[in-house]
Amino acid sequence: MYPLLLKPPVKDYIWGGSRLKTEYCLKTETEIAAEGWMLSCHKDGSGSVINGELAGKTLPEVLEIWGKAALGEKAAKFAYFPLLIKLIDAKQKLSVQVHPDDQYALKNEGEYGKTEMWYVVDCDQGAQLVYGFKKQISKQEFEKRIKDNTLLEVCNNVPVHKGDVFFINAGTLHAIGEGILIAEVQQNSNTTYRVSDYGRLGADGKPRPLHIEKAVDVTKCEIPKMPYGQVGKVTQNGKNRIRELAKCDFFTAELLSLKDAFAVNTNESFVSLVVLEGEAKLVWQEGELQIKKGDSIFIPAAFQVKLIGAAELLCSYV
Repeated sequence: MYPLLLKPPVKDYIWGGSRLKTEYCLKTETEIAAEGWMLSCHKDGSGSVINGELAGKTLPEVLEIWGKAALGEKAAKFAYFPLLIKLIDAKQKLSVQVHPDDQYALKNEGEYGKTEMWYVVDCDQGAQLVYGFKKQISKQEFEKRIKDNTLLEVCNNVPVHKGDVFFINAGTLHAIGEGILIAEVQQNSNTTYRVSDYGRLGADGKPRPLHIEKAVDVTKCEIPKMPYGQVGKVTQNGKNRIRELAKCDFFTAELLSLKDAFAVNTNESFVSLVVLEGEAKLVWQEGELQIKKGDSIFIPAAFQVKLIGAAELLCSYV
């Protein structure tokens, strides 16, 4: 086993921009690069290996070869690969949407639910997003407002700034606004229920479908309970700074501001690294790997590695 440098699948959704291509060097032949699936073992798109003897294989193929030992004790308890990690470039605003929890998604969609975390990597001045409701409303009012196009009147619109964090439990209404670049850590699911798309037409020239009945079933029509914004406990490790972005039953996400040598803890879980800024070197007993902004690395569990350099990295594990 060794650290895998991954080539992520890139999605060209209509609301996306081009920063993932120009600034993060993600490879795609499409003009739009809306999402880079930086760590993915999903049927709708899996990463592939760039480096080493397994180059050219997909991440699911590698994990089949390596077995559960590569995942670690905590991740191996899941019946599926647990994480999906994205970079999202919202040139235009995304639809207002919601994701189901595990119980509902397994029953109705055949896959697990979606709790997620957003870290605002960058944003335009004055950018906003939707996070829950301004006040608690009934399911009946929620459905009525979807149908008469007054839903946005009761949505909680939040101004965002670089470095803000939003933890989005399954059932939380949300929408990324225009001019925001986000790193997202989530359960390995691609189930989304759309409730408003502002009358926008899809790539086929038709309005994109809404999923009103299912959204009404799963949405928590309430004010968000989780703190958001410039939140997250910060600790020092020598000259390095670690900010806890999210910690839940599904994943832990941290922002590592690397200034000095740093040993990556892989004792109980694999670790995903996404380089958000700067450059670093990943060193292990048998080799090393130069990494830079836009790179995604999968480190197998119980594999001793050290980071050296000056960079900001999203570190995720279970």
